[in-house]
Amino acid sequence: MPRLLLVEDESIIRSELRRLLARAGHDVAEAQSVREAEEEHDLASFDLVITDVRLPGAPGTDLIDPCRIRGVPVLVMTSYATVRSAVDAMKRGAVDYLSKPFEHDELLALVERILSRPRPAADVPPAPAARADEGAFEGLIGRSQAMRDVEARLRKVAPTDATVLVLGESGTGKELVAAAIHRMSRRGGRAFVPVNCAAIPEGLIESELFGHERGAFTGATSAHVGLVEAADGGTLFLDEIGELPLPAQARLLRFLQTGEVRHVGSTRSRKVSVRLVAATHRDLAAMVQAGTFRSDLYFRLRVIEVRLPPLRERGEDALALARHFITEGSRKAERPVPALSPDAEKAITSHSWPGNVRELENAIERALILSEGGMISADLLGLEAKEESRGGAPTSLPSDVSLEEYFRRFVLENQDGMTETELAKRLGISRKTLWERRQRMGLLRSK
Repeated sequence: MPRLLLVEDESIIRSELRRLLARAGHDVAEAQSVREAEEEHDLASFDLVITDVRLPGAPGTDLIDPCRIRGVPVLVMTSYATVRSAVDAMKRGAVDYLSKPFEHDELLALVERILSRPRPAADVPPAPAARADEGAFEGLIGRSQAMRDVEARLRKVAPTDATVLVLGESGTGKELVAAAIHRMSRRGGRAFVPVNCAAIPEGLIESELFGHERGAFTGATSAHVGLVEAADGGTLFLDEIGELPLPAQARLLRFLQTGEVRHVGSTRSRKVSVRLVAATHRDLAAMVQAGTFRSDLYFRLRVIEVRLPPLRERGEDALALARHFITEGSRKAERPVPALSPDAEKAITSHSWPGNVRELENAIERALILSEGGMISADLLGLEAKEESRGGAPTSLPSDVSLEEYFRRFVLENQDGMTETELAKRLGISRKTLWERRQRMGLLRSK
């Protein structure tokens, strides 16, 4: 059972997260401060340390160095008000960070992803150069011809420093491909910094990426390093790059041309060595024609293109992925591995999977929770028919619409004709998750 140390000074939040992690099968210890964590616990005995940034006394980021010496990964929790501290944390060696507020399943998925990675020897960085690519394609399950073509291209591209543009519908695994490129490159022992461009407010995106000086804008009380600098020596992954506003596009283009980063509010530049991998589900060429994406940046990004096929074009890969998710989910829950019934196999192979691999993973997770015997039947997968749903909302997700926008449209178009329970069921989520997303997105139901 993985051992986790949770460092959080708010007792209500700490208790809630401890119960959540314990229910997921983890042995969780607690601390309220950095001092308590170091004095009352042996840091080397943990598989992962999860810490808030703002703590009484020393900040949570002070745990990164002692944990790194012991080979223990550190996950930093922060909020938009303190997200710039997370940039410094990544620079110092944090394995990842999570912005508050976050959903419970988001935390659990990130924890599982971190724990599934090989743990490096204490204070010894992994070999950065040529190494066997065992595990390089971790998460890229399937042997269809389409996926074999993708893997063949990755093997050619990864050892270079070329910029890569990963294209594909939402849920096809673009971040997994970016991580595979990083692992197989000579930079594999350095930082891999993923950034979702759509998740950062437009007014903060430039300072988040490129850093800022003290006094550069209201609220900039100190200078901070940007995410580009945090990836120095490693790989920067810009997901949903089509959402990048034009001013940030101009700064990114200059960085790609010069290899230099200039903080917002500064007149001096600094050289950094960063390999860029970008991804989008949008048609960038069409955006160039529409004037919403710079043509010069587009051509800089598409040095090498990797196109990920949608799940509906991968044949029997859907079944292979389903069995993989069943095995992994059962292992984590410490339950016997159920089989797929013939009708469930037929449902999986015949479904169009508009949400791709992410939708399949969610369907399997739901089926594992609801299954009681040693068999998963088709009805437990909760797959919708291909016809239009009640209220006129489409069951498929257009390739140019993000999952968040799809959620927004579905809720607004159907909330007058459905109860919260019905909405949650149609979306394949719990009422609690529906409520939390409503709060976050400002989609409050009118009384």
